[in-house]
Amino acid sequence: MGLRVMNTETGKKEEFRSLEPGKVAMYVCGPTVYDHCHVGHARSYVAFDIIRRYLEFSGYQVTYIQNFTDVDDKIINRANEKGIPPLVLSENFIQEYFNDMGALNIKKATVHPKASETVPDMITAIKALIERGFAYESSGSVYFEVERAKDRFGRLRHQSLDDMLDGARVDSGEEKRDQKDFALWKAAKPGEISWDSPWGKGRPGWHIECSTMAEKYVGRTLDIHGGGMDLIFPHHESEILQAESLNDRRFANYWLHNGFVEMNKEKMSKSLGNFFTIREILSRYEPMVLRFFLAYTHYRSSIEFSDAALDESARSFDRLRALFTLLQGQVKGTEPDPGSLDKDVLEMVKEARKDFMDAMDDDFNTRIAITVLFKMDQLSRKLQKEGRMDGCNADAVLSLFNELTGVLGLDCGERRNNDALGGNMAQGLLQLLIDVRARARKGKDFATSDMIRDRLKELGIVLEDGEVTKWKSVM
Repeated sequence: MGLRVMNTETGKKEEFRSLEPGKVAMYVCGPTVYDHCHVGHARSYVAFDIIRRYLEFSGYQVTYIQNFTDVDDKIINRANEKGIPPLVLSENFIQEYFNDMGALNIKKATVHPKASETVPDMITAIKALIERGFAYESSGSVYFEVERAKDRFGRLRHQSLDDMLDGARVDSGEEKRDQKDFALWKAAKPGEISWDSPWGKGRPGWHIECSTMAEKYVGRTLDIHGGGMDLIFPHHESEILQAESLNDRRFANYWLHNGFVEMNKEKMSKSLGNFFTIREILSRYEPMVLRFFLAYTHYRSSIEFSDAALDESARSFDRLRALFTLLQGQVKGTEPDPGSLDKDVLEMVKEARKDFMDAMDDDFNTRIAITVLFKMDQLSRKLQKEGRMDGCNADAVLSLFNELTGVLGLDCGERRNNDALGGNMAQGLLQLLIDVRARARKGKDFATSDMIRDRLKELGIVLEDGEVTKWKSVM
């Protein structure tokens, strides 16, 4: 039957067909890096990591783009609170992001573009939108004129523009022609990080970065655009307006959105203050337990977060780890001989592979896919008790088990220590020293600045000063 996905734009499950045979271009919105990632972030990035892995398992060559919003009001405000440059703050949390996602066995994207490094491309796109009559300059800012493209609006929310913006007001100080219009370029405020542009110093709006990055790194219609359900409006709706007004082609063929992590039936988010960071959870649970917890629910469904649910996930994941250990123990010291395989083992392997793929082909149904692994566990233990799970048979089951858990990104080997937590701590201490040194330099306390630089060099860490201070290990 083939892969079918739930397309937010149509509200239906559709047969997946990539634009180019054997290739998939996939863009997933990344984090705004002003703080540590929380479990809600992990939910989205685990979900799309599994989707990517399954596409690759199915034979596709996947180009996976995930951005970092490293210039934003929240970043500027937090950096001002700490007395450090915004790009120093965001770079620190980008590294923390990679530490957290690495612990959860999330593969790096093909490209991780940063907003700060894509500003020239965004300026080019904004100029073109002005030339095409879809945007206008006002007091040093540039706005997208939504009324000019309103026939494209509402494709994801399935509501009229007026319904979506009911009750909206023009923000104080903005000089827009219409309350519906949104900023493509924001005129710089005193003391803010800014770039030169044809409209004066400023910085890009949020929505323009993703459509620009997709065009830069893919250059055609995306096969898949993904993100959390909270991004549907206004972010993804605005991306469609910008991209399609600029390029006269569909921006994305399939829109996939993951459900929320909830606490007491409310979405987990920083704005509500009801969140746990990934590093907090990894101080109490091993990374694979958290990944299993997130994977054992269909990506479009919401997940109720609690310690009790994580404890149950730990017990369930231990079953899979025990099966891996059992099979691995049986395989050691044997030479696989396919001709001697038990017919029941052959049947189990054949059915398990088919059932797993059927589940994943049904809009990446990881809940059902994981039950296939538990069924393998049950049948394997039955065969073991009957004395029929020798080395050759165990090798056949183990090979499939590793293949399927690999698709889910579940490492069932030895219990993984929370090395990432130690990495986070080391990274955090290093960044603290860099921040202290930045303050010393700003206050012209060069003795302290030089001391920190020299002591770090003695420890094998070289600082490279620029707009953002970077470091490298020379050990």
